Amino acid sequence: MPEHGAASRSTQESAAASSDDVSARPDRGAAPVPPLPPARDPAEPGAAARRVRAAALPAAALLVALALWVFATRHTDVSRLDDYGLVTALHPAFWAGLAVLTTGFWFTVRDPRRGNGWSFAYVLALLLMERATQAVLYPNPLYAWAWKHDAVIGHLLTSGGLQGADRLGDMAVYDQWPGFFAAQAALVRLLGVDDAAMYMAWWPLVSSLMLLLPLLLIYRTFTQDRRLIWTAVWLFYVANWVGQDYFSPQSVAFALHLGVLAVVLRRYARSGGRPGRHGQAVWTVLITVLVTAVVVSHQLTPGMLVVSLVALACTRRYRDWVPLVTAVVIFLAWCLTAALPFLSAAMPDMIRSIGDVGANVETGYGTTPTGTGAVATSWAARLLSGSVLLLALAGVLRQRVLRRRAMPLLLLAAAPLPMFAASSYGSEMIFRVLMFMLPGAAFFAAAALLPKVRTLAAEAAGATAGELGGDRPATTRRRIAPSSLFPALPPALRPAAWAPLLALLAGTLAFVPSYSGKDRVNYFPPREVALVQQLFDQAPDGSLVVAANRNYPLAYEAYWRVDHYWFLDDARRHVDEIVRDPAGTLARDMAGVERPGRAYFLLTQGQLANSEMNGQLDRAQLTRIRESVSASPRFARVAENSAGVLYVLKPAG
Repeated sequence: MPEHGAASRSTQESAAASSDDVSARPDRGAAPVPPLPPARDPAEPGAAARRVRAAALPAAALLVALALWVFATRHTDVSRLDDYGLVTALHPAFWAGLAVLTTGFWFTVRDPRRGNGWSFAYVLALLLMERATQAVLYPNPLYAWAWKHDAVIGHLLTSGGLQGADRLGDMAVYDQWPGFFAAQAALVRLLGVDDAAMYMAWWPLVSSLMLLLPLLLIYRTFTQDRRLIWTAVWLFYVANWVGQDYFSPQSVAFALHLGVLAVVLRRYARSGGRPGRHGQAVWTVLITVLVTAVVVSHQLTPGMLVVSLVALACTRRYRDWVPLVTAVVIFLAWCLTAALPFLSAAMPDMIRSIGDVGANVETGYGTTPTGTGAVATSWAARLLSGSVLLLALAGVLRQRVLRRRAMPLLLLAAAPLPMFAASSYGSEMIFRVLMFMLPGAAFFAAAALLPKVRTLAAEAAGATAGELGGDRPATTRRRIAPSSLFPALPPALRPAAWAPLLALLAGTLAFVPSYSGKDRVNYFPPREVALVQQLFDQAPDGSLVVAANRNYPLAYEAYWRVDHYWFLDDARRHVDEIVRDPAGTLARDMAGVERPGRAYFLLTQGQLANSEMNGQLDRAQLTRIRESVSASPRFARVAENSAGVLYVLKPAG
């Protein structure tokens, strides 16, 4: 036994010596492989100090960015916005903070020593700077549509139930898709606040956070590469400027839509050519709940969801019909019952719009940006979206293994495109299609900014972290060789090192004008809110409120007892009549109100900004309308301040 042990040790020593000899001699065929450094014990002396030093740089960049943001919000004046909205009002420290944050994120997410926690922290900081800045700066919530949704919630709280078109007219459509509003009414009562306006300014931040979990689940279905996942999340938030995140049913429905897709992608994939059935009943119940919440809350999102599930069913891997059939059955059941009154009235126009792609993507009168600021911010948004889509195309062409592995995500990005042929959706279809394409497009756009990425398929094939990059332990990772296209340049100066960072910086900075460039239209100062509130505090039941357009706070307040008329929604011929003879034409239009109701004419700075920046009537024309009404003996001025004026039509005789 001792001799056998000695022989064994001798054999091992000889093999080790032979191995060392081969490693030391490059002429034996294979290139020499340097020995791996020994793994460090986290408990050894100095490990804590090394961890602190490793965290110093990302922590410093993050804290500097947030400090600059706080300083900027405390030194930004939004009392006088111009046609560039928040862009020119922001303190320069905001732009510096955003640049520091983006740069810190880029170097942190690519550093193999950093974990997911740092990327998560940077994304949270991005959302604070993107989605919370307006809530901090403005004393009132943005968007006339958000105030409208608050009015719908107020109606549910007041009436105690749903009502039809015989009581509510066109506004009955919201009672036919009441999911979001009913949930918010319950939340208002739970919080004990007066209305949703108490918290809806923070809704863009809340709804954006709701998207984070389904996005991570979707991306992790196709890769474990931390760089790719978090860069895709960053690009998604940067490119998502279309405004779906405000206080609206769409904001929640979109998050639920992504939740359904995440469940389908992760739990309904076929394994070995057969669908896995283990635990599927639980996931089917979850999908049923999510789809039901989508269907009862929003008109468009269920159609987008069905289209996306059809696209997935076209692949062999996701040819499980349970999710698709579930979505179609619930969608049709709602359309044929609760939503039938609205669909019956709207169906002729919907049928006429099918296939008319040109008309469906046309913006039309009253939605064309006018003026230097409006045109510039509109082009910034277009260039941002176009750049992300071009990057996505580059990522598809560049990352062959990713193109094969993530083909379902590529199909999901393309699935919304046929909706152009279905409807114009109030001249908003082009924006909604872009929004639903964005999760898939952001994933491939991120792949274009990174070196060769790792997929789950590559891991299964035994690819090493040195070859494909990713999250393997530091002791087994080798650096990817720099690009050989510019061998004469030092690594830090090669385009492969700085071009992706510049692209990420440009997109992140372009988000601000794309998202906040129309804040002159969307923001209502306290004086404007007070003026409109004074109107509804005194308007008797059956009254009529006439305004140029609906861009003012509380525009739909008390819509169940007060009628509203916006003359810029009329045909251009009638608008021209009002411009020629403002007081006479408006008095005639307002004369049919029966007592005790009264007819009011309201003109505010929000209406003026919307009309000017969207190519309706200019300032001179609206000023002429106001002066004509003011000089007419048929109108009496009720209230006026720096944000607008309110008149009432005197009773005949």
